[in-house]
Amino acid sequence: MPILALAWQAAQGSDGLWTHLARHVLPHALTQTAILMAGVGVLTAGIGTTVAWLVTAHDFPGRRMLEWALLLPLAVPTYIVAYAYLDMLHPLGPFQSAVRAVLGYDSPRDFRLPDIRSMPGAILLMGLVLYPYVYLPVRAMFMTQAANLVEVAHTLGTTRGQIFHRVALPLARPAIAVGVSLALMETLNDIGASEFLGVRSLTISVYTTWVTRSDLAGASQIALAMLVLVVALISLERWARRKQRYSVNAQRARPMARQPLTGPLRWVALTVCLVPVLLGFVLPAIYLSVEAWKRFQFAGLSSRLMGEAWNTFALSAVATVAVLVCGLTVAYAARIFPQRGMAVIHRMASLGYAMPGTILALGILIAAGGVDRWIGRTAKSWLDIDPGLVLIGSGVALGYAYLARFLAISVGSVEAGLTRIPRSYDQSARTLGHGIGSTLRNVHLPLSKAALAAGGLLVFVDCMKELSATLLLRPLNFETLATHLYGEAARGTYEEAAIAALAIVVVGILPVILLARVGSGRGRS
Repeated sequence: MPILALAWQAAQGSDGLWTHLARHVLPHALTQTAILMAGVGVLTAGIGTTVAWLVTAHDFPGRRMLEWALLLPLAVPTYIVAYAYLDMLHPLGPFQSAVRAVLGYDSPRDFRLPDIRSMPGAILLMGLVLYPYVYLPVRAMFMTQAANLVEVAHTLGTTRGQIFHRVALPLARPAIAVGVSLALMETLNDIGASEFLGVRSLTISVYTTWVTRSDLAGASQIALAMLVLVVALISLERWARRKQRYSVNAQRARPMARQPLTGPLRWVALTVCLVPVLLGFVLPAIYLSVEAWKRFQFAGLSSRLMGEAWNTFALSAVATVAVLVCGLTVAYAARIFPQRGMAVIHRMASLGYAMPGTILALGILIAAGGVDRWIGRTAKSWLDIDPGLVLIGSGVALGYAYLARFLAISVGSVEAGLTRIPRSYDQSARTLGHGIGSTLRNVHLPLSKAALAAGGLLVFVDCMKELSATLLLRPLNFETLATHLYGEAARGTYEEAAIAALAIVVVGILPVILLARVGSGRGRS
């Protein structure tokens, strides 16, 4: 529905502005987006694959801690990292002031570091936050590779470095492709970090064309160009591994034995793994904690911030319940009716996660606006009242955007729980006279509640962090922690948003803890 609404709106034309957009806006935005995505893709692939190999194939001081600590940047949205570093690395900020004091300079006019508000700065910061999307699947691939492949390579005289390049890396290519694709989707979806760091991406162009120029048709046309880019990205990823097949003797497979590193190499490995954690999580978290404490000491917790925290919690909780119910419906229907048509519906229900939030929100905005106008006309003619914007003004449109965007997470989590339940349980329940609903209530839900809880946690945190859809679809005078932070950072009043940013990071740590437990094997039960 959002895609059809975008296509319909784009076909309406934009009063001659499309020529201007095609000539002056799209080429620059496409170039900036392509450079940003290429840089982030290379950086996330390099960092994620390197650290995954080090913690999986080698043993060095701090490895066990770093194995889960490397996930921590997932807790910090890209726009919060950009917000933190902009203030830390400002010419009058703490870092540059300390550097000038050490070097003996008194003023930023005498000495200043390169501005972080640039394309290299955006690539670096996004790469430091998004590399866990590659680290997670690649580490899982390395852990499940059979040890006999490495041992056979050893018998053929292959060194440890050659094993990585000629055995482990080719086997991990599908995981790298999936991880990089997810990181690039997040890059394309980003609106806060790109704007803060001065990158004029397609997402920023969509937002400014609609909000600043009030040109909905032009924004729809740019959004469709973005959608073509998303489809091309997914198609390229699938085409690149269309002929790759991997098979392992699962009965005899065993994980690789870690090789202890000695001498300087162990400290090099520790440093390589520690730097992404420090830059991607520890430094921003320390900065936010210090600034939040300063703000709390100065003015306490404002009633406005408490109201925004309640808005964020209530909206995310309601959306999470709706997403879980719909995800359970889709996943359970696919289990009960495994026909081909159900598989198509199942795949379609998961497409929203591949769409950037800006595209999805703009399509929903167009459709919800049309429905609101129809409701208004009908109520005016029948009851002589004007109900206003029913869907957009009440937050229903925003909740639906969360539902469409994060339904894939819920479906995947519920499926993971249901696949662990043997189908013989369903048949036994049927022989005892239980129907589909009764079997779900008495058998499947109790046995898959852990998967439901994990999926609900992931959806809740994603709803809290979502910025693009919230900016476009939130009702008037309705602010969340994410939009509060965006507004304060856009105005340059960074200290005002530190508490909101820290609250998002603290909540974002919860799914990271869950992932760390599952990855270490302690969460299998």
